[in-house]
Amino acid sequence: MQELLDKLDTSQYLPVLISGTTNVLLAALILIIGLLIANKVSSIICKAGEQYENLDNTLFRFLGSLGKYIIIAFVIIAVLNRFGVQTASIVALLGAAGLAVGLALQGTLTNLAAGVMLLLFRPYKVGDFIEAADRFGNVKEIDLFTTILQTFDNQQIIIPNSQIWGNQIINHSHHSVRGVDMHFGVAYKENTDDVRAVINHVLDNHPHILKDPAPFVEVETLNDSSVDFLVRPFCMGEHYFDILYSIPEEIKKALDEKGIEIPFPHRKLIIEKES
Repeated sequence: MQELLDKLDTSQYLPVLISGTTNVLLAALILIIGLLIANKVSSIICKAGEQYENLDNTLFRFLGSLGKYIIIAFVIIAVLNRFGVQTASIVALLGAAGLAVGLALQGTLTNLAAGVMLLLFRPYKVGDFIEAADRFGNVKEIDLFTTILQTFDNQQIIIPNSQIWGNQIINHSHHSVRGVDMHFGVAYKENTDDVRAVINHVLDNHPHILKDPAPFVEVETLNDSSVDFLVRPFCMGEHYFDILYSIPEEIKKALDEKGIEIPFPHRKLIIEKES
């Protein structure tokens, strides 16, 4: 046995052993350092979103995870390269797989891109009342793919972000002070100054209507059977719907008390007798 071992030339295996051990140690070092860098980059990106109130944490958490996994992918390629694996073919394979997945998930990626833009530019935020994609409601949640609205009758509406971004968005909560447009018609025989006085009296006594800016009450249109007033009181945003749905009834009652006619459409028929 000893003679057999003596015949073996161990010197030829020593370089291979040293090279293999070196590659394993370097690969482990690259992997450890790469993971540390990936976690650090992810942490930095996430903290950047937390430092500024105008930046959305959801977007930065996504970007942090994306940056982390991109770095890990490059680290794995570097580790495989240390062991002599031809990484060019792997990169090409990953690219082809990414292209195939991208084509299969076109709609999803469109929603993702729209979600990134919405979270970056923030045309609305959670808690706002918005009109978007022909829907109206309170924004309950915004993520990278959908926006969730809650309607007044407690329906949950989930809208893909691609249907919102690029179309008209009306944010009813953007400004703290809102004007509430309403229209009232009175008969032609009524004195417009008296009508304006009645409407102003109702607006002055409402606790949620602001004195500054002052309410706007003016004749807007002379219709076929009525003189139409545009009434625009101003209020804080949270009282908008209270004003919108309470003031018309109060003005109607006040006009009735003063005997001011609110006309309905009518026609005058003239019959001529033949002589």
